[in-house]
Formats: sequence, C-alpha cells, structure tokens
Amino acid sequence: MGILIRVVLVFLISGCFSPHVYSSLFVENIRQAFPIVEPDSDHTRLRLTRESFEAIERITTPIAAVSVIGPYRSGKSFLLNQLLALSCDEGFGVGHLRDTKTKGIWVWGTPVEMIIDGVRTSVIFLDTEGFESIGKSNVYDDRIFALATVMSSVLIYNLPETIREADISRLSFAVELAEEFYGRVKGQDLAFEPAKLLWLIQRDFLQGKSVQTMVHEALQQVPNYNGDKNIDQVNDIRKSLAVMGDNSTAFSLPQPHLQRTKLCDLRDDDLDPMYVRKREQLKQLVTSLVHPKIVQSKPLNGKEFVSFLEQILDALNKGEIPTTGSLVEVFNKEIVERCLKLYSQSMDRMMLPLPEGSLQQAHDQSKNEAMRVFDEQHFGRRQAKQSLAKLEDEIQKAFKNVMLANGYQSSRVCEALYTQCEDKMDQLQILRLPSMAKFNVGFTQCNNSFNFECVGPSKSSYEHRMTKMLVKSQALFIKDYNQRLFNWLVSFSLVMVVVGRFFIKFILLEFGGWVLFIFLETYTRMFWSAESLYYNPGWHIIVSTWETIVYNPILDLDRWAIFIVVVLIILMLYWRYGRRNYRYRSLLPLYNSHRTGANRPRSD
Repeated sequence: MGILIRVVLVFLISGCFSPHVYSSLFVENIRQAFPIVEPDSDHTRLRLTRESFEAIERITTPIAAVSVIGPYRSGKSFLLNQLLALSCDEGFGVGHLRDTKTKGIWVWGTPVEMIIDGVRTSVIFLDTEGFESIGKSNVYDDRIFALATVMSSVLIYNLPETIREADISRLSFAVELAEEFYGRVKGQDLAFEPAKLLWLIQRDFLQGKSVQTMVHEALQQVPNYNGDKNIDQVNDIRKSLAVMGDNSTAFSLPQPHLQRTKLCDLRDDDLDPMYVRKREQLKQLVTSLVHPKIVQSKPLNGKEFVSFLEQILDALNKGEIPTTGSLVEVFNKEIVERCLKLYSQSMDRMMLPLPEGSLQQAHDQSKNEAMRVFDEQHFGRRQAKQSLAKLEDEIQKAFKNVMLANGYQSSRVCEALYTQCEDKMDQLQILRLPSMAKFNVGFTQCNNSFNFECVGPSKSSYEHRMTKMLVKSQALFIKDYNQRLFNWLVSFSLVMVVVGRFFIKFILLEFGGWVLFIFLETYTRMFWSAESLYYNPGWHIIVSTWETIVYNPILDLDRWAIFIVVVLIILMLYWRYGRRNYRYRSLLPLYNSHRTGANRPRSD
C-alpha cells in the first residue's frame, strides 16, 4: 500500500510539471520539510543547519531552487504545498495565527527531478520566513530576501491583493544584483544568474487591469515635486528595474476559497474552479522558468550548492547590513586570486636585480595585464570597485616584496663586484714588473664591469664606495710606480753588466749596462733629486720604452716573466758552456794577444 501511494505521488508531481518533467525520484526517503537556514538567537543573522548539509550534499545532479518570498501570513507555505501537490499535514507547515510559522528558510526534502535542456536537474522548493513579522529587524528581512534572491533560480514574490510601495522598496537588493551581474557584456560568463522574478499577486477578483499592467503602473516614476529623498530612492529602484527586462514576469491567482483558515481541510473539488485552473497554469509557468543554478559557468550539484550557500551566508553576515558589494566580493575573490597569480608569475620571470626604472616598467606592464584580465572576468560594475581596490592593494604588496628581493639581489651582486675589483686592485699593486698600462687596463675593466653589472637600488651607494676605492688604488700605484721602476732599472743595468761580461762576453751589452747604472745612480744624484728625475723628458722616454716591452697586445711580460727568465738562463748557460763542443769562429769581439796570436778567444 505504501509503495502504491508513493507511485501515485510521483505521478501527481510529474504531471504538474510536464512537458519538461522527467520523473520525481526520491534522492533520500525524506518526505518532509526541514530547515536549511535558521536565524541565530538574536534573530538578526542566518546559519546553515546540519540536516540540510547532509540531505542536499547527497544530490549529485545539477540543482535548481524555487523560492517563495513575501509578507508573513500571505499564504507562501500553502502555495508551495499546492505546487508540490502536498497536503498541509505532509508538506510545509501552515499557520493560522498572527505569529509566523516558518523560521528562516525551509526546504522540501524530496527534490523534483526534471529534464531541462537535456540535463537531468534536481529542483528543490524553498519556503522563506515572511517579512514584517513581530519581533524581527528589517536587517534580518533583508538577509532573507538577499539569500533567497541569490540562491534561487525562480523567485516567486507572493503579494496579497496589490503592490505596495514597501514591496517595491524590498526589490532594491534584487535590482542591485541585476545591475551588477546582468550588466556584463553579452556572451561573457556570469558569476551567477540572479533568480527569475515572478510577481504573484493573489486577489479576490480578477476583473479590471491585468497584473502585468498593475506591475507596469506600480513601477512608473512617481512625481516628486517636493524633492522627497525617499521618493527619489524608490524612483531609482523603479528606473533600475528596467535592467531586469525579461527576467521579470507577473501572474495573478484568485483566492482558493473564502474560508481561508480551512484551506488545509479542503480538496480540489471544494476549491474555486478558477483558482484550480490558474494554479495549473502557474505550475506550467514555474516549470518554464526553472533552470539549473549556474555559478562560474558551471551548474552546481549538492556539495557545490552547500559550499555556495556558505559563501553567501558568510558575505551576508559579515556586515551589519547585507550589501551587494559583499556578494560581489565573494564571486570576485577567485578572480582576484587568479589575477594576482598572473601578476606574480609575470614578475617572477624577471631576472633580478634590475634597474629601478626597468623594474617599475615591468611592474606597470604586469599590473596592466592583471587589470585587463580582471576587467574581462570580474563580476559586478559599481560594487566591483571593492574587489578592484583589493586587487590593487595585493599587487602593491607583491610589488613591495619584489622590490625588497631586487634590493637584496642588487646588494649581493654589487658587493661581489666591489670585492672582485678590490682584489683586482690589490693584485695590480704587487705586479712583478710594474706597468702603468696594465694597471690602467685592469682599472678600466673593473670600472666598466661594475657599471654594467651592478644595477638596482644599491648601485648608487656602491658606486660611491667603488669610486673612492679606485681613486685610492690608482694614487697608491702611481706613488710606488716610479720608485719601483727606478729600482727595476738599476737591477736591470747590473744584470746587463754581469751577463755581458761573464756569460755572453759582449762588451757592448756590458758597456750599455754600466752607462745605465751610472746615469741612474750617479748622474741623478749629482744634478737632480730622485723625484725630479720623474719629470725629465728622458725619464719619460725610458718609461715609454719600458711600458712597450713589459705590456702590449702581444705579450704580457709580467705573466710570462718566470718562464722568460728560465728560458734566458738556459740560453745563457748553453751559450756559455754548450758551444765549446763546436768548432766555429766566434762572431763576438775578440781580445788580441802578442804572445799567443792575434785571434785568441777571450778566456774567463
């Protein structure tokens, strides 16, 4: 018998939503309504319930939500039971007292399965706490309205008799959502689609104006000759409702029976036939409006829907008053993180250190690219400024970190170059063979490499240190250069004497050595001081000759000094001792002797 009743109920519900209806399958055996969102103890904020978590998370197909909102004691719960073909005993609780029966937002535990655009979709029906009930704040009503607007695919605005000014004012949040999220360029993805708004006006008579005309007239601008700010505000809402365009529909529904307190006890045969006929038309209209909940271009299943609700509730509860900006921030959070990651990846490709101008240029290019992506993908228009400001703030923080890293790398590279040049200058101070040309080449190389490779914020301070070090090294080298060169020339003259007399027996070499030695040691002492010699043109000729021999593009004599000395010693030894094994006439000058002949070789 229980199975037969269930089959009948499935048939009844599926018949209510043809032709889109596929079947009404029970995700879980939950044949009751239960709260999905409850108020806190102060009745100002909302929170999800654990039961709704577990039930909705089991839904694996895309979800669509149909919500009914409106003033308290306006028949919202009864209307939902009629749409679901449920009695008051098994469906949503219906109250007949002045206190509201529904607290927070309730959901019918058995989703209705439909095929929408070829996709199997689970449609859940939500009942909301009525507006303007006793003991509640307007902020709480705003949160209920905001949450229902965001989470629903179809939002039924249930109004008794007519449209009041307060009813239009309550649409301000829906209008802000429409302006923010429907203001996107056509063809681009939406963060989410705000609910289709269905104006449902229940009245006792249907003669006269149609409800569509009634809605149209209610949304006409009201003359404000006295400049009343409240009227201006409502007129702005009226003007902005045009943004929703085809997203809004109106429908009228007569009262089901004069005995409204006994509606739960009446069957369809006892209800007004016109009401029954219009109710079936309403079911068809709701069915045509239903579509899966889309967030970030993706339909939500049960787990994703619960996660979505958690984000929305967190945004709505964040401030004292729920704002569209808080919701826009939620949807833009992922986009902000994506753009920030794009900026960071672009800056990470920079090879630090960089000159400050180049780093600033790279920052500007990366930031502009991130902002371009944000402009293309962000949700919201006016309220997106908060997310944009957050992105700019995060980019600025990331840039500060990059500047710190650039400063560290600049300091590290410049310090290494400074140390390298300092060591190079120290090595040039102790050359075996002093050479001004070689010192100048090393000096220039150090200076050029430092100016080219030391970049970034540390360059200015290290440049000052580098200049002082180079000038000091250059002054020290010049100070010792002349004295060291003088000593070398004295030593070289003595070597010429020794080699010319004892090794190669060349009298001209020995004579040249003596001349150089006498000039350096005697002539300078007799006529000039040692320092005055350095300004003599003859000394300049000696220096130029020395520089040409010691360091030139072909030979660096200081580097090959040991090798050349060794080779020369070997050659001199060979000249002195090895040539005795050969019998040939000496080409060197010979000494004459009357005793042994005219051509006796000079002996030791």
